[in-house]
Amino acid sequence: MPVNINNKTFYRTSEVCQITRICRSTLLRWLKEEDLDLSDYRDRRNWRLFTEEDINKLTSEANRICEAQPVPVSNHKA
Repeated sequence: MPVNINNKTFYRTSEVCQITRICRSTLLRWLKEEDLDLSDYRDRRNWRLFTEEDINKLTSEANRICEAQPVPVSNHKA
C-alpha cells in the first residue's frame, strides 16, 4: 500500500517491483549499477521510497529495446 507523506505518494520496493514487473534482485542491481537518476527518499527505517516519476523511469528502462550487438565468430576449431 503506497504511503502518503506531505501530500506526496511514495511506494516501497515490493510495490515498485509489482507495478513495473521487475524482480527485486533486478531492481536492486539496477539501483546499484545503472544511472537511472532516481530520487533517494527514505522512510524512518531507512527503507527506500519511490515516486511515480521513479516508477515511470523504471518502467521505461524495463521496456527499453536495444539493438543487438554482433557476436564475433571465431574461425579456429577447438
